[in-house]
Amino acid sequence: MFRTNTAALLRRSTVFAQNLSVIFYVNLKVYFMATNYKFKRLNAGRDYIADNYQAPLSLADIAKYSYMSPYHFLRVFKDTYGETPNEFLIRLRVEQAKKMLITEKFSVSEVCEKVGYTSLGSFSSLFLKQVGMAPTSYRRKLWALSTEAYRFPSQAIPACYAYHFLGKLAK
Repeated sequence: MFRTNTAALLRRSTVFAQNLSVIFYVNLKVYFMATNYKFKRLNAGRDYIADNYQAPLSLADIAKYSYMSPYHFLRVFKDTYGETPNEFLIRLRVEQAKKMLITEKFSVSEVCEKVGYTSLGSFSSLFLKQVGMAPTSYRRKLWALSTEAYRFPSQAIPACYAYHFLGKLAK
């Protein structure tokens, strides 16, 4: 039958495994470098949105900033962050509006303009959809809880944050 030299076979298989591991490592490294590069470009687009949320933004402008086509950027952004660039922009604007409604003495119309909306109706409906109450109701409710004007009421701060920053729970 066939005579095999087990030592030679073992040596060949070891060399083959080493070569295979080197090829796998190089391919994996190239994959992660490419993925990291794409992720950095995607983050550049997300940072662009965050830095310019108060200005009118288009998907084409944001994608151009990330060096991607608009549809590819939209698809990759949604896959990576779980929300579209427009959903991220809306969420960011509403969060900024919530802060401004409590800490600033701007009217709702002024807050609407400062966070990048031109239509008070669009702003109010998006705010209602995101927060669950109209901007004026939100302001009245949180101002009623606050002991000082234009400050976040302590009841609106989650206990986990208070514990983290204060080191103990306030009673």
